[in-house]
Amino acid sequence: MQATYDAVIVGGGHNGLTAAAYLSRAGRSVLLLERADHVGGATVSARAFDGVDARVSRYSYLVSLLPRQVRDELGLRVDLRRRRISSCTPAPGGRALVVDTGDDAATAASFADVGAGADVAAWRAFGARTGLLAARLFPTMTEPLMSTADARRLLGHDDWRDLVERPVGEVVEATFTSDLVRGIVLTDALIGTFASVHEPGGRANRCFLYHVVGGGTGDWDVPVGGMGALAGALEAAARAGGTRIVTSADVTTIVPGSATTAAEVGWTDAEGGQHAVGARHVLAACAPAVLDRLLGRAPGQAPEGAQLKLNMLLTRLPRLRSGVDPRTAFAGTLHVHESATELEAAYRQAAVGRVPDVPPVETYCHSLTDDSILGPDLRASGHHTLTAFGLHMPARLFAADPDGARERALGATLRSLDSVLAEPLEDCLARDATGAPCLEVRSPVDLEADVGLPGGHIFHRDLAWPWAEHDDEVGTWGVETADPRVLVAGAGARRGGGVSGIPGRAAALAVLSTT
Repeated sequence: MQATYDAVIVGGGHNGLTAAAYLSRAGRSVLLLERADHVGGATVSARAFDGVDARVSRYSYLVSLLPRQVRDELGLRVDLRRRRISSCTPAPGGRALVVDTGDDAATAASFADVGAGADVAAWRAFGARTGLLAARLFPTMTEPLMSTADARRLLGHDDWRDLVERPVGEVVEATFTSDLVRGIVLTDALIGTFASVHEPGGRANRCFLYHVVGGGTGDWDVPVGGMGALAGALEAAARAGGTRIVTSADVTTIVPGSATTAAEVGWTDAEGGQHAVGARHVLAACAPAVLDRLLGRAPGQAPEGAQLKLNMLLTRLPRLRSGVDPRTAFAGTLHVHESATELEAAYRQAAVGRVPDVPPVETYCHSLTDDSILGPDLRASGHHTLTAFGLHMPARLFAADPDGARERALGATLRSLDSVLAEPLEDCLARDATGAPCLEVRSPVDLEADVGLPGGHIFHRDLAWPWAEHDDEVGTWGVETADPRVLVAGAGARRGGGVSGIPGRAAALAVLSTT
């Protein structure tokens, strides 16, 4: 006789593990099915370079949206470290703007040094404004959805007008005079989102909102041990509750059932064996487009990711033309060619199918904050990891010729980085056991193949406002579907986005509230 579980979870990324931990700890029978031979999804650490004792956060790399409430409720033992240096941005003329959260005077002097002294007061006021917004809005992310009217009241007239209704680019242009400062602010509207910041549709606005409210502060923290430490803690919590985890399980079908009949989930194991189980609820911790396919339905508009990810191991941190100490420049986010003008120019080139001539790039060094990801010999010899994240690299650029486009995008990205360095980055790359440079490149096409992200979209699809946009959503968890036994439990939920656990928790609470 076919087994029936209270919940079958499709996908073992951090959201699937979060949902499993909540449900199994509440006494529900839970089966989690993961296509790969390990859990964690995009939230993993890996020894990416042959024979090298370094663990890199291969896909996701920082934590902001994960609520303290989730960590406390599940008893997760995860150490998140705050970075004192927020950012370093090379400027024309060989100088750089360094934002030091521990020294307001030094930050103000740095603004003046790059000719942006007139923006210091606006920078502080805008940071205070988004900080107050984060403190108001982020706590609602772990509650049932509020109405649009309640969200408007919570944000207040000015924030609603400027951050929801007006294009974020228009607001930033009206607030700051420096093209460089405008770009630093606008990058928060573009990570993982392919859009113009002047677009009236609000995609960039929604992305900006998620980036500035995380954790109730907007801070982006480094997970000690890499992103895999978070996945490991969640897996331990799920297993401790009694979750059955099956890896190398390729889910092939979901029969949604009805209000009175259980759903059914079918999958194929690594040897080709066919399996099926019943489910009182199916929690899809996969992308909505994948869920549609499993249900045998035509997917909606195809998602499109927009980033190139570079993972590197260096023998030393490269020197910068600006003369800023590399340990300062790479400790936070190094913004490369990310002025407002350069961001828009790159978007326009990519929108017509061209790899940007000068790609905007963000990079940071995990091992400056947490060197536990390096083996003892690498630590002693001064090695460091480096992560680079190229913006405006949409999936469309890689569709016809994935390998050739990846090489062209890599070349352009390295040239962009080298333009602010005093020595070629290639000269600093470590070598693996075969003599190959320790450089891993992942395009949106690779992300789709590696971790099942349609179009390589790191948020599974374009972000939604984190409140109800329709009357019938008010009071729900933002994870419900037209099928009463099927829930969206991944980043494509209404309050999805990056590494947060919010959709997984919401799907679990939706189940617990009905049974």
